[in-house]
Amino acid sequence: MAGEPQADCLFCKIVAGDVPATVVRETDTTVAFRDINPQAPTHVLVIPKAHYPDAASLATGAPQLAADVLREAGRVAEEEKIAAADGGPGTGYRVVFNTGAGAGQTVFHAHAHVLGGRGLEWPPG
Repeated sequence: MAGEPQADCLFCKIVAGDVPATVVRETDTTVAFRDINPQAPTHVLVIPKAHYPDAASLATGAPQLAADVLREAGRVAEEEKIAAADGGPGTGYRVVFNTGAGAGQTVFHAHAHVLGGRGLEWPPG
C-alpha cells in the first residue's frame, strides 16, 4: 500500500534506522543523506519517510509530501553552499528524479538527487 513502509525497500530501512546512512538533514517527513556512489562533489538524496515507488506516485498520492521533498532539496543546496539563487558563492545545482529502471532508478522509493559542486552540462546522460 502506498505510503506504508516496505520490508524489502532499502530506503524504508534507512528511514527506520535499520541501515546506516550519512544523514545531512531530517524533518518530520523527509530524510536527506549522502549518496554512496556520488556523481558530483555534492550528491545528496532527499526521500520522503513514507514509501511511494516514484516521483509521480508521490505527487499524486501525497502532493504536500512531494513539496516537502523539493523544499528540503533546496535547503540541502543552501547548506552545502551550492545554491546560486542568492548571488552567493554557489555554482548552482540540479534536482533529479529518476523514474523507472530505464531512467536509472535502482531503488523504487521516490527520491530526489541533489547534485552540485561542478559544472552540470545539458543535456544530461
